[in-house]
Amino acid sequence: MTMSGSGSGSGGVLPRRAAVIVFLAFAFAYFLSALVRAVTATLAPTLAQEFSLHARDLGLLAGGYFLGFSATQLPLGTWLDRHGPKKVALGFLGVAVVGSLVFSAATGFSGLLAGRVLCGAGVSACLMAPLTGYRRWLEPVAQMRANSWMLMTGSLGMVASTLPVQWALPLVGWRPLFWGLAVLIAVSMVVIALWVPGWGPAGRAQAESGAAEAVPQGYGVVWRHPYFQRLAPLGFFCYGGMVAMQTLWAGPWMQRVAGYTALESATGLFWINVSMLCTFWTWGMVNPWLLRKGFGADRLMAMGLPLCSVVLLGIILAGPQAGGGAWALFCVSCTFVSLSQPAVAMAFPQALAGRALSAYNLVIFVGVFVVQWGIGLAVDAFAAAGLATVPAFQAAMAVYLACNAGAYAWFLLRGRRHNVLTTPTP
Repeated sequence: MTMSGSGSGSGGVLPRRAAVIVFLAFAFAYFLSALVRAVTATLAPTLAQEFSLHARDLGLLAGGYFLGFSATQLPLGTWLDRHGPKKVALGFLGVAVVGSLVFSAATGFSGLLAGRVLCGAGVSACLMAPLTGYRRWLEPVAQMRANSWMLMTGSLGMVASTLPVQWALPLVGWRPLFWGLAVLIAVSMVVIALWVPGWGPAGRAQAESGAAEAVPQGYGVVWRHPYFQRLAPLGFFCYGGMVAMQTLWAGPWMQRVAGYTALESATGLFWINVSMLCTFWTWGMVNPWLLRKGFGADRLMAMGLPLCSVVLLGIILAGPQAGGGAWALFCVSCTFVSLSQPAVAMAFPQALAGRALSAYNLVIFVGVFVVQWGIGLAVDAFAAAGLATVPAFQAAMAVYLACNAGAYAWFLLRGRRHNVLTTPTP
């Protein structure tokens, strides 16, 4: 990460060493949040057997995390702008500790769902808090790199949720895994409390000064912004759908369509997440060079996003022949849409960064919830209509593909109609 300036504290650009320490502190918490998010894909066969869950139940259970996550986004953005990343992250992570303990003690589906909703709400600040801080603490190019490397850390958490969890299940069971997660989340709170600076007097002065007066309060200015409106469908279907496949439906597809065993499915998920980790690391390395060459976020998304639709179409047509490698290719091809997050932040003034990021994150995670549950409902509906398992999955994915294509078309059409802010070039 390249930082400049000699500012210390939270009122301006952080020096390099302080920025790296802050990044690592938040990255540890985000690693854990991604592990908690994705672990249901690995646990799905175990939970389905123990609690007699249907496809729609699995979709709702995985989506419950994102329901809790989404419910906090609007107040989260306001609190981030007002109180800063440190205080907000610590408060929310305490809820995640409770959620992990509730999930571990569940005796039925309602207990599992309550635990997942609490976990989702509790870790909902783990990415938005640092991204809000980076908007003030880092320069534009460093923001793009830090965003990609935070997502890389999340992919590392998802890697940890696959084979390591599958190996641990026969040894300790799934309930103690969540006891351990509760302890680790509490440790991350201590790390953030010790290493991350407060918003500080300088940061508050900036938020309460002329910058705040020049920017309207509330979320209306965010929802009405043409660039936000242009990206919203991509965030909902493409970004949300990528997470939905990575954290849930790639696993059931591998088992119920491609015929994988539980261990083979966990191995497939492991390599999917390793692929994502490497991809986000690469994005962080090449983003500064791409920006200098004139390849901003909008241009890269316009060029790259059709790839994920082509890959998904291939998966649908291949059916049982499409396994973990195909889903890894799909998720990797979707990562172009991750560039939209820092682009949204930089399209708004610093005093609105928390609200802009949280509003966009709300769009993404409502999309995750809708796609996860919607595919489960669609699979069950097509099966009830007489389709076998494989055609039912193919038909559900075809509906999702149509939604993806519509979101991309909207992105292109709105780009021609509006002059929008572009990612700054260094």
